[in-house]
This record gives sequence, C-alpha cells and structure tokens, in this order.
Amino acid sequence: MVEKDSCGKRLDQFLAALPEIISRSFAQHLIEKELVKVNGEKQSKHYKVKKKEVISVIIPPPEPLKIQPESIPLKIIYEDSDVIVLSKPAGIVVHPAKSHFKGTLVNALIAHTKDLSGIGEVLRPGIVHRLDKDTSGLMIVAKNDFSHINLASQLKSRKIKRTYLALVHGRVKEEEGTIIAPIGRHEVLRKKMAVSTKAAREAITHFRVKERFRVLIDGKEEDYTLLEVDLETGRTHQIRVHLSFFGHPVVGDPEYGFKKTKRELGLRRQFLHACRLKFIHPRLSKVIEFEDELPDDLRGVLS
Repeated sequence: MVEKDSCGKRLDQFLAALPEIISRSFAQHLIEKELVKVNGEKQSKHYKVKKKEVISVIIPPPEPLKIQPESIPLKIIYEDSDVIVLSKPAGIVVHPAKSHFKGTLVNALIAHTKDLSGIGEVLRPGIVHRLDKDTSGLMIVAKNDFSHINLASQLKSRKIKRTYLALVHGRVKEEEGTIIAPIGRHEVLRKKMAVSTKAAREAITHFRVKERFRVLIDGKEEDYTLLEVDLETGRTHQIRVHLSFFGHPVVGDPEYGFKKTKRELGLRRQFLHACRLKFIHPRLSKVIEFEDELPDDLRGVLS
C-alpha cells in the first residue's frame, strides 16, 4: 500500500525503492510486461501513485541462461559462498547486450561458477553494479539472490562506498569539493549522458586532490590533477560527466573529454580506476573493504 511520503512518485520510481526491485530499469521492465498492477489495473511507468493505492508486483523466475561460458581470465580479490569481489580490466564489457553477446565479464563469470544470482535478469546474472567498458577496478558480484537483494539495498541507501582515481586535465584549485548536478540522457546524442534539468536524476560526486602535475608537451606546459573521487549516487557515466561539466575532463575520455591529442598522454582509454570498495557483507553483517592498485597503463602515465 502506498504511504503518504510516497504520494506523487512515478510508478517506476516507487517500485525501484523496494528492496526486491534491484533497479529502475528492472521496475520498468516489469511494468512493460504488465506484471505490475495499481488497484488491479495496469498503468504506465509515468503514473503518479496515490495514498492508500494497493500496488501488486509479480517478479517472475529468471529465464534460463542463453549466455555461453567463456574461459576469460578473472582477477578475483575475494570470494566466498555469497559474493565475489574482482578487479575488472579495461576493455571488457560487464554484461551482454544486443551488440555483444560474447567476451563479457558475465561470460567469464558463468565459466568460473554456477552460483550466480538470477535476480539481475537473464543477461546480468550476479551483477550488482557496473563499470564502463574502459574503466578498470573493483566490482561486487552476488552469488545468490539473498546477497543480491541485500547488496542492491545497500547501493540504494548509499552504504556501499566506491572510490576512484581519476587523472583530469587542468589544475584543480580546490583541495576538495562536491559536484551536485542532475544527470540525464543527452537530448541529441542519446547514447551519451549530460548534466540536464530535463528527465534527469540527482547526482552527487565528491573529490579530493591527491597530486598536481605540470608536463612539457611540444614546448608548452600542460597541467593535470590526480583526483580521488567518491560516488554518493551511481548514475551512468557519472564521474566522467561531472568532471567534464566541472571543466576538468578525464584524460583519455573519448566521449566527454578532448579529441585525441598529445595532451591525452598516449592513453587509449580514460584514466579512471575503481581503487577502493567498502560494503557490509550480506551474511556476516560486518564491514569489509578492498583496495586495488592502478593497472600498468595508468601507473605508467603517472610515472
């Protein structure tokens, strides 16, 4: 039943707040499949819920996997019967999509273990959160539905702490700061995200300066800043969009940064690495924390 503090929310937004619904896109998927009823009637995802309305949801069992296991090396930092913490290399997509059914992290995980949660829909077994294809670093994978629901709830309530290292263009003057700017789909380039006030969602990024550099390139001095970045929210491309909006795009970023020049320091991907991860173990109820050192290509740029 809809409580007073939820009145006026969109139906998909209301559903996404439930612990059993792992994401807004999953909520929309259920609505599109007519598995959600409001007072016994189907409604669109845009419907605004009202006080005391009864909302019923059917969550179907996961479809049989059609994804092929592939023997792709995994750098596993930690594993038990509930979770896997791994370091994703740059250049690998997290889960299959229409354009790539092979060579993804999910293909590798299926080859590694038969124990993956099914709550993330058929193409995303075990995946609690994602990293962009060309972002490296730490990720959590759920090995059962209990862990997935718990971790998804932690993600929504911002209890999972994710810290990144990002090298950006220019000299960031502040020692630390917070970027608060809503992010939504780019109005023209639909594959990109942008800071926007139209159909955008709250996005909050914290940063701290770790080191500043001045480099001589073709006789001209160029400034760079190494930032430690914490995500408070988890929007698509959030760090890259926010830092570009801030006037300090990530070095090597082909979508939100500069066009390829010598200022990109020879990088073939964005300098963005998920270096630290902290969360509450879903079964043990204790805080666990992991760190992952910079991969060779990024460490080489700094040296």
